[in-house]
Amino acid sequence: MQIIRRLTQSFLNFIITHPKSVLSVFIFFTIALGLQISHFKIDASPDTLLMRDNIHYIQTQVTERRFSSPEFLLIAYKPRQGSIFSPRTLDTLKALSARIKRIDRVETVRSILNVPVLIQTDTKISRDVDLSKTSIEHNHYDTGLIKKEFTRHPVYENLLVNETHNATAVQVVFSSDKELEEIENRILDLQKKSLDEEGLSDSDEENLTRLKKQAEPLKLKLESLRNAEIETIKGIIKDYEADADIYIGGIHALAYELIRIIKHDLIVFGIGITAIMCLVLFIIFRKIQWVLIPVLCCACSVTITMGLFALLGLKTTVISSNFITLQLILNLALVIHLIVQYREYNAQYPDLDQNELVKKTLFNKITPTFYAGITNAVGFGSLILSNIQPVISFGWMMTIAMFMSIMVSLILFPAVVALFKKEPAAGEQVFSRLIMRFFSWPALQRPYLVFIAGVCLLAVSAAGLFRLNVENSFINYFKKTTSVNRELSYIDREFGGSTPLDVVYTIDPTDKDRLLVITAETVRMLHRIDHSLERHEAVGKIMSLTNFFILAKEINKDKPLTEYEVTALYRTMPESFRSDLIDTYYSQKHQQVRFSIRIKDTTEGLDRGKLISGIKEDMKALHIPEDRFILTNLFILYEDILGELFRSQILTLGSSCAILMIPFFLLFRSLKIALIGIIPNIMSVVIVLGFIGWAGIPLDIMTITIASISLGITVDDMFHFISRYLDELKDNPGDKAAHQTLFSVGYAMLYTALITIIGFLLLAFSDFVPGILFGLLTGLSMVITLVTTLSLLPALLVKFVKK
Repeated sequence: MQIIRRLTQSFLNFIITHPKSVLSVFIFFTIALGLQISHFKIDASPDTLLMRDNIHYIQTQVTERRFSSPEFLLIAYKPRQGSIFSPRTLDTLKALSARIKRIDRVETVRSILNVPVLIQTDTKISRDVDLSKTSIEHNHYDTGLIKKEFTRHPVYENLLVNETHNATAVQVVFSSDKELEEIENRILDLQKKSLDEEGLSDSDEENLTRLKKQAEPLKLKLESLRNAEIETIKGIIKDYEADADIYIGGIHALAYELIRIIKHDLIVFGIGITAIMCLVLFIIFRKIQWVLIPVLCCACSVTITMGLFALLGLKTTVISSNFITLQLILNLALVIHLIVQYREYNAQYPDLDQNELVKKTLFNKITPTFYAGITNAVGFGSLILSNIQPVISFGWMMTIAMFMSIMVSLILFPAVVALFKKEPAAGEQVFSRLIMRFFSWPALQRPYLVFIAGVCLLAVSAAGLFRLNVENSFINYFKKTTSVNRELSYIDREFGGSTPLDVVYTIDPTDKDRLLVITAETVRMLHRIDHSLERHEAVGKIMSLTNFFILAKEINKDKPLTEYEVTALYRTMPESFRSDLIDTYYSQKHQQVRFSIRIKDTTEGLDRGKLISGIKEDMKALHIPEDRFILTNLFILYEDILGELFRSQILTLGSSCAILMIPFFLLFRSLKIALIGIIPNIMSVVIVLGFIGWAGIPLDIMTITIASISLGITVDDMFHFISRYLDELKDNPGDKAAHQTLFSVGYAMLYTALITIIGFLLLAFSDFVPGILFGLLTGLSMVITLVTTLSLLPALLVKFVKK
């Protein structure tokens, strides 16, 4: 230990005596890694929020491959004048479709113009008939006939026209990347194999890793292409907005908007928080050097960290999009503690020169600063144990960020301060002293009142934990005043929902007849399933084989087809028609039928968990065993990930707190002090979560990580406070030691909290609702942390940690 101590002292002496060399090294690495930031990626695609290797994800991938689900965007067109069937609207749709069709990857543009008109024209479906020739664009149909065709159409309504016929939609279907599709099919085969009892062999694991590496650049290229396509389509749409309200929707349109907002928030709020930080630092310290030094430290820390992320291939997602804000605040907290200690020593020891002051400050603060940073890293590192890839990435990102913050605080800060001349001793801030007096009176004079108030607040907050729930609505991710919310909401309401859910039904083996494509008993069962799904208010458009049966019945003068007629029709219909209307929903090889459902996210009081349970109960009521149906697609996957987030982040708080006690014990060598140090941490987390529960705020993909972040923010102040208290306790009784600590370290905690609260409150002006809630709840967490640390912690220390 003595050798380590001497080496540490020698290194710190070098930093202080050679500040220009240290600064030059940091500037070099900041510039070198800063050049890599252009390669730093933001990935807000829906896939980043999924658990890749769980059974629901694999089932969804298998379903999409089996039923050939195409990638598409939906463009809703609501003319301001005239009918959607008027010549003017049809001409506009034709021109719009033609321009979109010229985009390289667009395979098909479907609209009311080019779909078959079958019911009103008595067209027979057979291989000899070119059904595309029955469309509006190839004929001069009467407007009345067109309206009749699309009214309550089993396929087109809520897909190409809304129920009131005042809006129509253009479905843009994209071709797939064959090379990527081939690689992903091979990956899927291996993932399916991983679910077997034998699992994957070592060679399979190596092959899977290799295939994923092959797929990664192709996915990045495709994602970039999708964003460019959406920008192109938005540019085309602008030319037609004078005559109509036009809305764009779809999963990839949502991802595009998420990336746009995340980029905007990273820049705008990063600048805003930096400006607030500068202003508050200047108001507090009244010296420009105490603005420049923290800003330089934070800027170097964030720049180096982002450059490392780019080199390591770590991408920010929706969950980790506020990592810059978090790193700024946590780095600033470490630096402010050092500044306050330096200024205190400057006032106490006027005869010391600048280098001696910096050295004394650093030697005093190196241990609590190091342990505070390490504990933060451990707290965020616990996220690595999650089963969810974006959460794991967030854990790694914040762990790396915290190590960079420790390095900058303990190396760059003293080097830069050593370059400045010694300043005159500064007096105390009257406002800060009044706040410390406000907290010191109950903590030191009436500790039992603090204990009673703490226990009561903890009990009330703990009751709120039982009211916590998780919810996920893509539409509600955006403020109601934003254009993206209006677009997604309109399509959700008028065109049969937005979030896809698949129910895959395996046909009863006893209903199989090798002479028939499908039996009459199976058709009846499909209709029963369809009717049971329709009863749920949140269920929007349902597409399955039943839509084809209803269409065939209407074409057949309202007479249902027999099972033999269905079989004959299936075998004689045009291949393109069968591909669109049959094969997408029926796999004869696997004897499975897919019900493709879109859930209406705007449904008032939608409880997604209850909806899933309700569908399962419906299947049970139809005497369909659990092994003959599965629920898949994004609706299930996001419920799955939220449930896993809740379990991993909320229900494991006890183990997280236990892990955080280890650094306390290692530093203070006392189980009692470790327990005292962790109590305010637990209180802060429970109070914040209790508030969320009582306020009825649903936990989403960002706010659900608030528990881990609250622990990380809180533990920093605990180390500094306890460390200073124990130092003061060597020469003073408990109450005097606590008083001295409050009026020294307490100032640093107050300043950090003030900047953090104001900085996070800026997020309230974001368009991204999870970001707004994250900012407000993190600000609340800081308020609670400040109150518990300045009142409960000194009361506990005075009561239980004697001289």
